[in-house]
Amino acid sequence: MRGVVGPLGQRDGIDAVRVRLPAGDWATLRDHLVERYARVIGVARVDAMLAEGAFVGADGRSVTGGEPYAAGRSLWFHREFPPEARVPFEVGVVHRDERIVVADKPHFLATTPRGRHVTETALARLRRDLGLPHLQPAHRLDRLTAGLVLFVVRPEDRGAYQTLFRDRRVRKEYEALAPYAPGPATPVTVRSHIVKERGVLTAYEVPGAEPNSESRIERVERRGDLARYRLVPETGRTHQLRVHMSALGVPILDDPLYPVVREDGPEDHGRPLRLLARVLEFTDPFGGSPVRFESRLRLAWPG
Repeated sequence: MRGVVGPLGQRDGIDAVRVRLPAGDWATLRDHLVERYARVIGVARVDAMLAEGAFVGADGRSVTGGEPYAAGRSLWFHREFPPEARVPFEVGVVHRDERIVVADKPHFLATTPRGRHVTETALARLRRDLGLPHLQPAHRLDRLTAGLVLFVVRPEDRGAYQTLFRDRRVRKEYEALAPYAPGPATPVTVRSHIVKERGVLTAYEVPGAEPNSESRIERVERRGDLARYRLVPETGRTHQLRVHMSALGVPILDDPLYPVVREDGPEDHGRPLRLLARVLEFTDPFGGSPVRFESRLRLAWPG
């Protein structure tokens, strides 16, 4: 479905959904749409959307439920977004040119729409605020982690920047606040086999398995019982830095998952995960010159 330009513009920075009608023996469009969506939104809501003209064809004209079903045809519609509480922090822009936007994503804001976070995402906000409807991320940053995310302005350039991340040609440097511990001595390189199962909140390490993750961890400052650490991941497993810090006995401050899953409840914006994606370095795939971007955000010491 890539490369197909739909007839509906974005709503709140979110693209319309494209529905390609599969082969089947439905008599009418309504028959198919009810079977496809009734379990999610109910038959009454499907009928209401048809009555409202919410489904449109490639020409932008609304379709009716009584139209004959035609396999291979495409329809578009806008999802109904659930109410989302606004994340009370702004997205900073560290760099912007004709190809890329390097943004400072705040804690608690998802990078891209997923699950219950749709309009309250860095992507949606930047598309709206910068007037860049085709903006897409070249990589992702965990919702609870703050710091640098690289977005690509033009669809035709995205693959080149994504390839940099896929091939590990981007140097990432993170900063974390965590308890001070005299051992192990740093810098230390941690390697382990990390598994993150779909639908499970936490990742875990498999003792003895071939390592699939590597992080270099260095303590750079101490303040009493706490310390600031520089973290350089060589791989990009989900929750990798959080898992490795916890395994070293110095879990990142205010981590709701490691080493113990915090009881679910309202998020406390005054207690963010003290983890910051601070530096991105790479050779630009178009200009061929080395570039370095540094976050303008700072981690706040507790107290």
